[in-house]
Amino acid sequence: MVDVVKVIPQADFRLDLFYANGEQRRFDMRPLLKMKPWNRVAAPEVFNMVRAEYGTVVWPGEIDIAPETLYDDSVPI
Repeated sequence: MVDVVKVIPQADFRLDLFYANGEQRRFDMRPLLKMKPWNRVAAPEVFNMVRAEYGTVVWPGEIDIAPETLYDDSVPI
């Protein structure tokens, strides 16, 4: 699996992902925001605190998403 090296949150709860191999993909967080633990990042001010670490995306409180999920459920941009 290729590491996420940069993430840019979008206003519509989507994430623009930048991978170590140069790929760029978009991941829609909206379906996950209804479930724990991601419901804790459903407010825009918290959602925007996302950062790329350890090859995936993370938020404060040790909330993250499996890198395989990010890749498999995202679309190229």
